[in-house]
Amino acid sequence: MASDTTKNSHHVCPWWLGYAIDNPLRRLFHDPEKLLAPYLRAGMSALDIGCGMGMFSLGMAKLVGPNGKVVAADLQQKMLEEMAKRSRADGLSERIHPHLCASDRLGVAGPFDFALAFYVLHEAPHPRLLMEEVFGQLTSKGRWLVAEPKVHVSAAQFEELRSLAGRVGFVEVGRPDVCFSYAVLLEKPEELVLE
Repeated sequence: MASDTTKNSHHVCPWWLGYAIDNPLRRLFHDPEKLLAPYLRAGMSALDIGCGMGMFSLGMAKLVGPNGKVVAADLQQKMLEEMAKRSRADGLSERIHPHLCASDRLGVAGPFDFALAFYVLHEAPHPRLLMEEVFGQLTSKGRWLVAEPKVHVSAAQFEELRSLAGRVGFVEVGRPDVCFSYAVLLEKPEELVLE
């Protein structure tokens, strides 16, 4: 699925399905604030990759507070428009910055203290390129939480993604328990300073 050289077969979730995915019932299983509270603090900068209609972006914005920043990246304009509408309704639009990315790259400007890819990596056409881009945009010791749905991704496919992240340079620092999901917490190692 995610070898260094082969293209990942992918299918991008259509924008209209976002209404079914981002619903109150799902929040019982994937409460954004509860799930992300261990990784985000006030004043941090965060990146939500494949933000959809903003379920996690809004939670992230609450956690980073008024002095923090969340870049909500998606490749579908309609998803970003709905996310922006929700952020205005929740009074969080000053902290959330929508970003329309290309199909083959994020094109975001960091650095970020934290990144999230929730049910997104299996849709990426080139997982390694995405991982390399995220790695380059994270701060030293910055963390990336990756969660993939067990219904779409096999255990073997997830292990290949996890292994690929290690080859890119990430260090695994945890395996959070995320309902219905495989999940891994990755960290960008502290940069070595040569004297």
